[in-house]
Amino acid sequence: MATVKQNEAKASSLEENKENSPGGGIGLEILQIIKESQQLHGLRHGDYQRYRGYCSRRLRRLRKTLGFKMGNRHKFVGKKITVEMLSDSRYLLLVLMEAERAWSYAMQLKQEANTEPRKRFHLLARLRKAAKHSEKLEKLCESPSVDAKTKLEAQAYTSYLTGMVEFELQKWKCAMEAFNKCKTIYEKLASAFTDELEALYRQRVDEISPNIRYCAYNIGDQNAINDLMQMRLTGGGGGMMAEKLEALITQARTKQAATMSEVEWRGRSVPVKIDKARIFLLGLADNEAAIAQAANEETKEHLYETLLAECRDTIQAVREELKTEAKQRERSSDAENGKVSNMQFLHSYLSYIKLCTLVKRNESMAHTLQAKLKEPEGDENKRGPRPQDLIRLYDIILQSLAELSSLQGLEDDHTFQKEVSLKTLAYKAYRCFYIAQSYVLVKKWSEALVLYERVLKYAKEVQSKAKSMNSLKDLPDVQELIAKVNAEKYSLQAAAILDTGETVDVPTPQPIKDNTPLCDRLETFRLDPSLVGKHPNLVHFPPDFQPIPCKPLFFDLALNHVAFPPLDDKVEQKVKGGLTGYIKGIFGFGS
Repeated sequence: MATVKQNEAKASSLEENKENSPGGGIGLEILQIIKESQQLHGLRHGDYQRYRGYCSRRLRRLRKTLGFKMGNRHKFVGKKITVEMLSDSRYLLLVLMEAERAWSYAMQLKQEANTEPRKRFHLLARLRKAAKHSEKLEKLCESPSVDAKTKLEAQAYTSYLTGMVEFELQKWKCAMEAFNKCKTIYEKLASAFTDELEALYRQRVDEISPNIRYCAYNIGDQNAINDLMQMRLTGGGGGMMAEKLEALITQARTKQAATMSEVEWRGRSVPVKIDKARIFLLGLADNEAAIAQAANEETKEHLYETLLAECRDTIQAVREELKTEAKQRERSSDAENGKVSNMQFLHSYLSYIKLCTLVKRNESMAHTLQAKLKEPEGDENKRGPRPQDLIRLYDIILQSLAELSSLQGLEDDHTFQKEVSLKTLAYKAYRCFYIAQSYVLVKKWSEALVLYERVLKYAKEVQSKAKSMNSLKDLPDVQELIAKVNAEKYSLQAAAILDTGETVDVPTPQPIKDNTPLCDRLETFRLDPSLVGKHPNLVHFPPDFQPIPCKPLFFDLALNHVAFPPLDDKVEQKVKGGLTGYIKGIFGFGS
């Protein structure tokens, strides 16, 4: 929390420096302030709630600094900013933050409205509130104390938010006029500056252009769809516009799908009765062309993911129909045994498209990693690509090809099976090559050399079989791989020789065979590897026996020669028996 407050304090100080810059009047860098605030506080990751919280905290600090409080904690007292109060540009910033707070809340509701449609009404109310605050900002900027640049930026900002409101209400003509006005102002401002502000204004123009073309299409301009498709290829029109564009493309394909009845594949015509499958198959060629024309790898990856997602949804719809068809077959007695139905063959065709797209996507990623492997390493702390990453990609490709060969309805298509087996062999060669590269990194020369030989074996086998199949497409170029392997073999042999020479020159100490334990040779230094092993020779164990003196034994021999004194007077005499003795004993005569 402390870090967030420190960042906000730094951003506030930067904004104040921009606001109070001398230029013949009060100035406010409106676009620059909102762009930097959005990037620093959540919008880089699409977190509109975090940005809304920042706007609220910024408003509270501004009101406290300016002494412009709306009452106290017990009572609200509304105040309005007037032209007479514009002695400080922070009053303009106060209105700008109010508009940004309302706009960010509207965008947050737009994200949540996908699952809760009732929030759309609240969304429109907040957008109107944002546009109202922007109009208030524009009126304040009409003051003579505000410079011309700030006035133009306020007009453009108001036009942008007004266009957003009309765009959500689907008033295409009004929205297009507002966006065009905003675009014109920013283009004029961009032409008047040559520093970083020009790039900022140009970026804003690029953000608005897809909205203008979308409005033009809805008004009736059919050429606008081509411009929108081109913007999709170059990665333009992100966020809200991306969803609109995808919906527009789906709508256009739905209209064309009504005329599509069947598709032909592997010499068999299959009727297509599912609307979702029709829409997907109609857009397949366009998607493949878009991937081929993609400007960068990131856009290409996004298009691949979109195509795969559409394909999975279509396959799921076909599976549901297959379940219904299976139940109907169980009820009917005239079910055909051993023949693949049209719905099953359509499922195989869609699975073929999905698996081929996976192969192409992973091959594209492999080419990108191959190019990065050739580049010199820059930052040592940053982990670069390794051959193991490519091995994983080729494993996925081989798994997809194995699934292709087992598709239902193509078991007896020998041509198809030969094509798949030939591609499998080619990708095995590439996978084996990068396994050898990984062995080279750990200096296992013999294993790498054996794997290079196997790569050559696979590649030559592919070349011999490919001659009899001239119509095969999308086969990796193994000739380039053969040339690369030959070069790597010579480098490998040279590296192995150099590595062997280095190890020979290093003298290795000869181990001395001596079983003397460590306790007996403490004064002598010697390298003994056994001391760090599991059985170190430290002491004699068990210890040797040593003679020790016995404990003496004492015998009492003097007792045999000792004469003891008589004890007769101390021993009690025995009384004689009989009657006389008894009487003496009674009367005491015998004592």
